[in-house]
Amino acid sequence: MPQGQPAVVPDDGLTTRQRRNRPLVVVHTGIGKGKSTAAFGLALRAWNQGWPIGVFQFVKSAKWKVGEENALKVLGASGQGGAVDWHKMGEGWSWIQRAPAESEMSNEDKAREGWEQVKRDLAAETYRLYVLDEFAYPMHWGWIDTEEVVSVLRDRPGTQHVVITGRNAPQALVEFADLVTDMSKVKHPMDAGQKGQRGIEW
Repeated sequence: MPQGQPAVVPDDGLTTRQRRNRPLVVVHTGIGKGKSTAAFGLALRAWNQGWPIGVFQFVKSAKWKVGEENALKVLGASGQGGAVDWHKMGEGWSWIQRAPAESEMSNEDKAREGWEQVKRDLAAETYRLYVLDEFAYPMHWGWIDTEEVVSVLRDRPGTQHVVITGRNAPQALVEFADLVTDMSKVKHPMDAGQKGQRGIEW
């Protein structure tokens, strides 16, 4: 195990082991590429530890086929690591897909319904790792109340880790989170007119 030394050891009464095993809220934000990719990398580590994983993809179109989805579903079904559940807003959340009103729901309503399910799963301790992909956008757009998100995450039971991706993560979330990475862009192929390509973007 890597032996990094923390710069500060708080006087919080916890042992080193207790502090090491605290559940984390992780935020990947910024304009650079790699926010979701990094989150799915964490999901691979969680799968290897045998943790149940819940992926909730907000915003992305149903047409957007993410390569990590197929890989993690295959791994989850292999019986060798943790189970993986994958939910996509763009396809209509699986738990409401057949409801008559689903097709009439706005994207804002769908985002709220996704968040309601995340809250239900957190309360039930359904997963050990949650990947809330592109979830920063519904908060940034005002569809979902950031203060409520922070409150729910602060009070979540057990040892559930939550990773949130997306540009423009609200400041209140950034301040609350345990680990925040801002992906900056130095260069990108699109700057030279090159569109996304198979095996790199999907």
